Amino acid sequence: MLWNAFLLALREIRRNVLRSILTILGVVIGVAAVIVMVTLGGGATQAVATQIETMGTNLLMIRMGQRMGPGSGIGVAPFKLEDAVALQRQVPSIRVLAPSANQTATAVAGNSSWATSVTGTDNRYLDVRNWPLAAGRVFSEGESRAGKAVCLIGATVQRELFGNQDPVGEKLRIKTMSCQVIGLLATKGQSSMGHDQDDLILMPLRTFQRRIAGNLDVTMIQVSIKEGESTEAAKADIERLMRERRKIGAGEQDDFSVRDMKELTDMLTGTTRILTTLLSAVAAVSLLVGGIGIMNIMLVSVTERTREIGIRLAIGALEREVLLQFLVEAVVLSSLGGILGILLALVAAVLLADVLQVPFIFNGGIVITAFLFSAAVGILFGYFPARRAARLDPIEALRRE
Repeated sequence: MLWNAFLLALREIRRNVLRSILTILGVVIGVAAVIVMVTLGGGATQAVATQIETMGTNLLMIRMGQRMGPGSGIGVAPFKLEDAVALQRQVPSIRVLAPSANQTATAVAGNSSWATSVTGTDNRYLDVRNWPLAAGRVFSEGESRAGKAVCLIGATVQRELFGNQDPVGEKLRIKTMSCQVIGLLATKGQSSMGHDQDDLILMPLRTFQRRIAGNLDVTMIQVSIKEGESTEAAKADIERLMRERRKIGAGEQDDFSVRDMKELTDMLTGTTRILTTLLSAVAAVSLLVGGIGIMNIMLVSVTERTREIGIRLAIGALEREVLLQFLVEAVVLSSLGGILGILLALVAAVLLADVLQVPFIFNGGIVITAFLFSAAVGILFGYFPARRAARLDPIEALRRE
């Protein structure tokens, strides 16, 4: 009986192909929109987590001021190199740390110039940030101690100043200082905040302090915690020691901040998931609209086929058989919409993932859920028209022209 109902449903769908396509269009769009939103949301979440991981593992960042962004350290006493030495000695959970100072400056090489971020630090910076070299070498111990005019550059600086030319061994000028390029940093790409990580120049901290900044300030200390150690406990130890060194009394607010990159990862991925859920919920409304369209067309179909229903009932068909016939037809329509929506969604998700530069992560769970939901829409919105058909009076139905 179920197979016969299925065959009858296919016959009716073929009889009105254009109307059937327009009927399931809402379901197709709804299913496709939900799957695309969830797939792209998962890819965006993965991209955020991966980008933050490129900044370093078990990473804590000690900054001046309480907030992030430009101007956060205005009016706040800068760190000193001695603070970094004290942290390395007195906080046992620290694996390695890198003090640094930063300033925006224009670099010039030949006829090309480029405004970039210039950072004074040492080789530990590359260790903390998990940042290998693509070419050249790191600073020697003598260069770091003496403050030699040498530098490492990022891929963006190489492209803007040297094009496709090998920059190692070349010279560039920053302000009045001529600096020899001794290494090229491996490409890291954009951070989760949209910042180009490859747009920077690294030089020894002493060189930066003497030739660029004109002071001995340290503006940030990046800390990598030992594997297996609690970053929360390390953060508490760092805050306690820094409060002591900066003479911050009990009850007074810190004039520095310690940011845990894991917390930032959790915050950003959580935000991405919430937005994905909201967008998916909005997209799911299309499924309800599609369901209403199916119910509307099924009511029209019942009206058009009243005489046929009357004949079936008159020759002995049971009400449940008529009910099943129309219910199966509604479910076939919605399920067909679900299948087309899944195919459309997968193609669209692959293309959009490439455009948005996020990984395509196939989520089998949401595909199955969307298909089952589309079938449920057919049952839900097809039941009322099916019940109406099953309850028709055969005599009245036969009189209908």
